[in-house]
Amino acid sequence: MKKTIIRYGLYGALTICLLFLASWYLLNDLSFSTQEVLGYASMVVSLGFVYFGIKHFRDKENHGKIAFKKALTIGVLISLITAVAFGLLDVFFTEVLNPEFMEEYYQATVKDMRNSLPPDEFELKLAEIESQKAMFSNPLFSFALMSMTVFVIGFIISLISALILQRK
Repeated sequence: MKKTIIRYGLYGALTICLLFLASWYLLNDLSFSTQEVLGYASMVVSLGFVYFGIKHFRDKENHGKIAFKKALTIGVLISLITAVAFGLLDVFFTEVLNPEFMEEYYQATVKDMRNSLPPDEFELKLAEIESQKAMFSNPLFSFALMSMTVFVIGFIISLISALILQRK
């Protein structure tokens, strides 16, 4: 079980990192909202290894049988490896590869809000994101937020995969 978790967790981690870096190098001229959609899509694609990891364990290592609890455990652990890798990559990206990212994202968000909100509502939202700016610039917070985002999606995929693949 341990080998399966590590193998498929690393497959997921490698996939999410490669998709992230490819989108940064190849698609960096897209809007932030489009990049966000592509980011979530890459999370789902890379977490597809949860399904394949559970299926591999069931079929190749456990004689075609797996209980829901064990399948969920395998999926969650694969998701955890992928999530931690993505959290580390995100910190590396914002601190080393593109340290201007947070300021660029902030400026684009302010511009979008200015164009889409009435002036009084804009001022309220601006004060809100201004108060959160320092928190989002903290590498530890960024790591936790990005890891948890991937992990939550991975948990949902693990739950669905465990329901589909369980066999007694």
